[in-house]
Amino acid sequence: MKKRIATAFVVAVLASSFAWAAFAPLQAEQDEGQREQLFEIPKGTWERRMKGDKTSILPEQITLTLGLRDVLLLRNSDTVPQIFGPVLIMPGQDFRLPFAQAGEHPFDCTAHASGKMTVVVDEMPAPGLERLRWRLHSLIDSNT
Repeated sequence: MKKRIATAFVVAVLASSFAWAAFAPLQAEQDEGQREQLFEIPKGTWERRMKGDKTSILPEQITLTLGLRDVLLLRNSDTVPQIFGPVLIMPGQDFRLPFAQAGEHPFDCTAHASGKMTVVVDEMPAPGLERLRWRLHSLIDSNT
């Protein structure tokens, strides 16, 4: 009898947790810095590229979410300027690019071996299964 009660309690807690994750509102942070997604161009990136190193330093695709993480923050920690789209980012400089529309946004990027990077901006997930998937994906991404 005690095992059944304990099992029922665990099932109820899990079901409540999933229901909360699926339907609780996602809150955009009031502080603009909380909406930024940081990607840093590490020192030595240009040097490695000039030596023929094809290793990806930044992901080829970055995914942002409108209203939550919709400002791309690129930090150039390299010792040479880097180009991102039409912008020259000097050593030690940050570049913030806010997005207001969902979609795929391709950019030229000298920090990539391919010379390209795509920023995918997703709509804020709707309540239900879509929001639950988004939260689980965000949780997995933050742990890797």
